[in-house]
Amino acid sequence: MSSYKNTETALIHGGISIDERTGAVNIPIYQTSTYKQDGLGKMRGYEYSRTGNPTREALEALIADLEGGVAGFAFGSGMAALTAVLSLLHSGDRVLISSNVYGGTFRLLSKVFDHFDITYTIADTTDLTVYESQISSDVKAVIIESPANPLMTVTDIKAVAEVSHRHGLLVIVDNTFMTPYLQKPLELGADIVVHSATKYLGGHSDVVSGLAVVNSKELAEKIAFIQNSTGGVLGPFDSFLLIRGIKTLAVRMDRHTENAVKAAEFLEQHKAVRNVYYPGLKSSQGYEINRRQAKNGGAMISFELHENYDINTFFESLELVSLAESLGGVESLVCHPATMTHASIPADIRKKVGITDGLIRLSVGIENIEDILADIQQAIAKSERK
Repeated sequence: MSSYKNTETALIHGGISIDERTGAVNIPIYQTSTYKQDGLGKMRGYEYSRTGNPTREALEALIADLEGGVAGFAFGSGMAALTAVLSLLHSGDRVLISSNVYGGTFRLLSKVFDHFDITYTIADTTDLTVYESQISSDVKAVIIESPANPLMTVTDIKAVAEVSHRHGLLVIVDNTFMTPYLQKPLELGADIVVHSATKYLGGHSDVVSGLAVVNSKELAEKIAFIQNSTGGVLGPFDSFLLIRGIKTLAVRMDRHTENAVKAAEFLEQHKAVRNVYYPGLKSSQGYEINRRQAKNGGAMISFELHENYDINTFFESLELVSLAESLGGVESLVCHPATMTHASIPADIRKKVGITDGLIRLSVGIENIEDILADIQQAIAKSERK
């Protein structure tokens, strides 16, 4: 765990931040697949880059420091990280998942792990009584997103962790939206934290990567074995890019969230907008809980326009804000969850959990907020049906 009290400092100096051999202030890109051994059983700490690489090791130490965990692990994508974590489970086990989660998480459970008789149940993690009633003897883990993707639903991580641990469940939190700069799930009782580091941690839409952090040596040994055995590791160059991105996380997130508050308030007051989902608004369902467990509401917003506005025209009319998958880059992005990020979820389930065909998800970038709002305004104006 980092000795630095403030996260802003740990982002830059946490983990293995200096190359001890040369004194380089940036860890070199060790672009190698294998390592010379001095004799049988005489290695210099590394033998094969799937098992260990100095650049990846520096990244893994850094994310462990930032999340306050025992060990960190870097993978080729967020889904690869979650796949490794779910590989801790056994045939016959069941997983509870928050009522709205990333569509890829749902697809992984419903289309891949179901082949191994690992099943799932959608749970209301915002209501502790209802949540606990859904725990049966075959339930071994819970996956929480808070705020959840895409409706920004807030779960009381500490409370759910306490209930889950009473029943022996493994508590897994996807912290992609908040990052360790805004929220630290392990400190709230989670056992494992996962990230699509492609998003805010990388921050520049130029690397696909995933991270996992665990709170015990036992879990660290298990995940390390799975990571090495299945091999979905992050390469050294991408590890280098991610370390570089993390160093500016604090200043980027401060600007992201400053812009997001203004964007959410703008949308909340706009006559064309029917609903706004953003945990940084006092009117939000989870405002008080989020305020207790996170630094602020983050920079992800979802909203719906009234029926007399055409969302297709809205998307086509945007000029600065791009219609694209993903989130968390310096540029502002919008997406249509029903046909993009959550298309793998059946329509009846999307409807049940509130992911409507009119829902728009906005990743607020770090551009000048006046330019972002002006673009949204002109696109809304053009989308009104006359």
